[in-house]
Amino acid sequence: MARIYNFSAGPAVLPEEVLKEAAEEMMDYRGCGMSVMEMSHRSKMYDDIIKAAEQDLRDLLNVPDNYKVLFLQGGAYQFFAEVPMNLMKNKKAAYIVTGQWAKKAYKEAQIYGDAVAVASSEDKTFSYIPDCSDLDIPEDADYVYICENNTIYGTAYHKLPNTKGKILVSDVSSKFLSEPADISKYGVYYGGVQKNIGPAGCVIAIIREDLITDDVLPGTPTMLKWKTQADADSLFNTPPCYNIYMCGKVFKWLKNMGGLEVMKQRNEEKAAILYDFLDNSKLFKGTVVKEDRSLMNVPFITGDKDLDAKFVAEAKAAGLENLKGHRTVGGMRASIYNAMPKAGVEKLVEFMTQFEKENLK
Repeated sequence: MARIYNFSAGPAVLPEEVLKEAAEEMMDYRGCGMSVMEMSHRSKMYDDIIKAAEQDLRDLLNVPDNYKVLFLQGGAYQFFAEVPMNLMKNKKAAYIVTGQWAKKAYKEAQIYGDAVAVASSEDKTFSYIPDCSDLDIPEDADYVYICENNTIYGTAYHKLPNTKGKILVSDVSSKFLSEPADISKYGVYYGGVQKNIGPAGCVIAIIREDLITDDVLPGTPTMLKWKTQADADSLFNTPPCYNIYMCGKVFKWLKNMGGLEVMKQRNEEKAAILYDFLDNSKLFKGTVVKEDRSLMNVPFITGDKDLDAKFVAEAKAAGLENLKGHRTVGGMRASIYNAMPKAGVEKLVEFMTQFEKENLK
């Protein structure tokens, strides 16, 4: 069977070159006679894999020397708790709520201290990013938290908030490695890998070293202390070995493609094809204000639930999979991550054009 165009928000499309290379190495990794899935995480061979992955990631993002790179388990959801556990010294934090995941992180933080929502876009169904130039951030706030790209609602920060000197913590799950980033502007830069980097089951956290201490909230589990993980170079216990190996392959692929500047150009070009169509369509319309649109996740609707369902079904039959919008918002959503080829977006627009002709009343 031929491969389809997979517009899933995550787990999501991976580069074909990476999948083919992994398939070739599945039974025998570089002559060792076993798969990476079977390999001891304490072996020299695996140590080379994880170290190379970290170095390639550092190269791609120009990670400063005073930041640790951690490969962790538990998903971004677990990290919602790890952030306050490790950072809430004053038991106070500021959250900017721009979507479901920021809202969940905010609610999780309320378990551990006084989490305050200093801005929100919930009033308009998270269809925009609020003005973050002069927020009322508490003087004693330990950090300011954002979700930088909102997978469900298709919004993205194109300018970081003014944190007034407070530590910035950012969940970048659905935009990770889609464009360059200045890591020095963040205290914590993290994301689940299953959207833009690798298979589900791993979180990558890039954390400034001065934030990694033994001074954590009482009751913080040993495993969830960043210092535990940092001191052991992500090998305190058995890490998600195969996931890290796959992420490492994607890092190599990104380097071979020309790095993150090139990826940003590619992603802008792909997104423009779809947004230009939506802006001129008489049937479909995007749901996000133009200035806050994501390059990664593009939600759109027809305004008719039955027609939306018909579109999703017919698109699937045409080899365009996973276009149904998140259950909380309905409609459609095309996730066009790094590994989605331009041809996939062009095929989608071609299909939408035909569907519009056949269904416009």
